[in-house]
Amino acid sequence: PPSPSASPLQKAQMSEAAIPPPQAADDAAAVSIAAAGGAVPVEEKSEKLLKREADKRAKKQAELDKKAAKLAARQERGQQAGGAITVGVVQHPPVELEPPSGTRDFYPDEMRLQRWLFDHFRNVGALCGFEEYDAPVLERQELYKRKAGEEITEQMYCFTDKEGTEVTLRPEMTPSLARMVLGKAQSHTLPLKWFSVPQCWRFETTQRGRKREHYQWNMDIVGCAGITAEVELLKGITMFFTNIGITSKDIGIKVNSRKVMASVLAAMGVTEEKFAPVCVVMDKMDKIGPDEIKKELVETQGLDPVTAEKIVACLLCKSVDDLAAMCGEGVDNSGVDELKRLFELAEAYGFGDWLIFDASVVRGLAYYTGVVFECFDRAGELRAIAGGGRYDRLLSLYGAVTEVPACGFGFGDCVIIELLKDKGLLPVLPKQVEFVVAAINEGMQGAAMQATSAIRDGGAQVDLLLEPKKKVANTFDYANRVGARYIVFVAPVEWEQGKVRVKDLRLGEDTADEDKQLDVALEDLGRVREVLEQWALTKQMAAAVNLIKFDSV
Repeated sequence: PPSPSASPLQKAQMSEAAIPPPQAADDAAAVSIAAAGGAVPVEEKSEKLLKREADKRAKKQAELDKKAAKLAARQERGQQAGGAITVGVVQHPPVELEPPSGTRDFYPDEMRLQRWLFDHFRNVGALCGFEEYDAPVLERQELYKRKAGEEITEQMYCFTDKEGTEVTLRPEMTPSLARMVLGKAQSHTLPLKWFSVPQCWRFETTQRGRKREHYQWNMDIVGCAGITAEVELLKGITMFFTNIGITSKDIGIKVNSRKVMASVLAAMGVTEEKFAPVCVVMDKMDKIGPDEIKKELVETQGLDPVTAEKIVACLLCKSVDDLAAMCGEGVDNSGVDELKRLFELAEAYGFGDWLIFDASVVRGLAYYTGVVFECFDRAGELRAIAGGGRYDRLLSLYGAVTEVPACGFGFGDCVIIELLKDKGLLPVLPKQVEFVVAAINEGMQGAAMQATSAIRDGGAQVDLLLEPKKKVANTFDYANRVGARYIVFVAPVEWEQGKVRVKDLRLGEDTADEDKQLDVALEDLGRVREVLEQWALTKQMAAAVNLIKFDSV
């Protein structure tokens, strides 16, 4: 057995080694039976069972490899730090250093990427005239249990708090939006255009692009019944993709209508009570295929095989007209007209090439009532990137006197990062700071703090070197590590003259010292950016004059 002091990684590896492979276990069992004088039963494992066992072993090995890679990366980061002071870690830490399964740490470099992504989310929201909002990550469970036919209620991180209230970490944001709209119903002027970037929690199987916690960009329009609301949301999505370098050749948006599908299923005898759970099954089309869909419709929803066959045939329709023709008078003409109008307006808005009709897209959430859509990777490597639709009845479930038209989408942060990796479009976001201020010795530390304060008052970023280095070379190393553009040396000679020396770290070794350093007066530190810009301009003009003189000679 593993030693109690062994690390989680060592325990996992030792446990794995202690489990004999399936063939070895079978052989051992056969020997025992033979020794007892009995016949050895021959039991062939099905191909499906063998594949499941192989997948399970591969998944376990992948988890071990991932932990080992993270440990190696941590050690490598420490080695690359050079002369920097780093933290040593005991071989067997008393606590697990990895975050809980399905969650993430955001180190500064990862935080820069997150901030870059969220800034793009917020920029599109602002450009489209939406207002940002937020809500508590902790919500009452009743907000989600009122919606039937969804697996989301089985995925909640829920508990009863010390006041006896059943609460949960929010699995999605739309119910919180509905609660907030109704909470100040009399003070809102419709339509509302709101966006948010909340953290959401669902206990589900983790895989590439799917975590148990994730951030999700939401944009919603409340109070507009027309199809123009969906078109505006889709425009926002395509704007975001374009802004980060993704094109319609990379991403497509599948569009369908729950309104149309509801009328189709009603014509086939599917009751209104059955509609939501049947849609949950239909939404698995891309995951399990038509044969499994038919099987689930019959076995779990109680539909007859003929009806199940018809439903699958509808899901395979490739155009609105095909769906209308197949289902005849059973199709809701208003829903068909909405879809056609949506595609027309998308062309006029300039993003028609992103859209395709797909009857299999119904979305798993029960509250959708009209147009639904889903962004997908055309290469087929990733799960859905974003999705949404119309949910006109949700607010009435929570207390609105009449139905309130609303639509929106959710756009997760995990899958889009994977897509950017695949396309080689992840931005390079090194640590950067404008100035490092360094005292030449401990006696000048107070003066360095005065200089730092003056530069920051002018709005510039300053990293104050907290402990003077014994060697100037180490000070330059520090400035390079933090990505500084300038280093400000605070030394006794210049300070007595009412100045500090500023060096431009972007200029190479081929530049003379006098051309990459400038003594700046203390009273000018508040506008040091302006001083340095003027200095650079003066040097450029002098270089241009010298070039003209050289050419004339």
